[in-house]
Amino acid sequence: MQRFLFASDSFKGSLSSARAAELLREAALAAFPAAQTRMLEVADGGEGTVSAVTAAVGGQLRTACVKGPLGEPVPATYGLLDGNRAIIEMAAASGLPLVHPANRNPLLTSTYGTGQLILDALDQGVHDISLAIGGSATNDGGMGCLRALGARFLDADGRELEGRGADLSRVCAIDMAGLDKRLAAARFRVMCDVDNPLLGPQGATRIFGAQKGGTPEALDQLEAGMHSYARTLARTFPGFDPMAPGMGAAGGLGAAARAFLDAEALPGVECVLDLVGFDELLEGCSLCVTGEGHADAQSAHGKVISGIAARCKNAGVPCVAVVGGMDASAEDLLELGIEALIPTVPDICTIDEAMENAERNYRMAANRLFSLIKLGSALA
Repeated sequence: MQRFLFASDSFKGSLSSARAAELLREAALAAFPAAQTRMLEVADGGEGTVSAVTAAVGGQLRTACVKGPLGEPVPATYGLLDGNRAIIEMAAASGLPLVHPANRNPLLTSTYGTGQLILDALDQGVHDISLAIGGSATNDGGMGCLRALGARFLDADGRELEGRGADLSRVCAIDMAGLDKRLAAARFRVMCDVDNPLLGPQGATRIFGAQKGGTPEALDQLEAGMHSYARTLARTFPGFDPMAPGMGAAGGLGAAARAFLDAEALPGVECVLDLVGFDELLEGCSLCVTGEGHADAQSAHGKVISGIAARCKNAGVPCVAVVGGMDASAEDLLELGIEALIPTVPDICTIDEAMENAERNYRMAANRLFSLIKLGSALA
């Protein structure tokens, strides 16, 4: 009996991970009526991770009112999972889309709301938190988040700072006496797909600051402030290394999570696949089908396709990818465990046309895939 596992990333703006799995299931059962199918929502640690993981494991979504990047109240949703676990996207509270383009300024934004989400999870009895930290509007070194959790960042006169980007250069001492005691007993994972350090030309400010609204003058101020802040962190946490990979993620929240919360840094897709129990679901399968909106060179580095392909290869299960589009560099995936790449777009068209007809095109591609598999089975 054929057993199929369907675990595709969403096609951003056109097709959800869940809908892709449903279309694959329809095509598979049309070709193999007696087949067993397993459908799984997945993501790479970025947008949609909370909904995908919560749905995959039968968790519960919870919404809390927190402070947005500029201090305004925003409703932010995270996932409560079994085993007293939670999954949080910092972008839900501190993300760039929450700030109107005209108001974006990393000197003024804060991760305070992300800390409030962590507190809310602790209030629900959670002691295992996975934190996805992509898509931030902030460059505060994680001060806002830790301030919400009870840490105090003090200037030269002992006055508490708000914990925004503009405060980085003013931090002279850190008071952790008020840090929530429950944090010490909790396990934290940071889901991060960038390896930028905290400082320098490849660091948080220089690489990501401009897209968050930083002017050249503001970026100079932030970079100088981040160097000063890093020296304070090094005095507070012996062995702290601001140049370690991933420290610059989310405007330095990666550094704060590692230093204050002893968080384990993991590639986003690997953390997601562990949370949803992918390896267990893969056992006994004849084929796994994955995919994403566009396959290219980046797909081989920390994306859903590459993560799933590697696990399928390790388990000896064939894996194919149905993708919206692809370029020649996508063939790198064939060396990672993908057996075949199936693009969905059947003819020359614009991107808008491809998006508009995404479901129709995906259904046709899924039918082609399982028709070929059925033919291959007959020939065998």
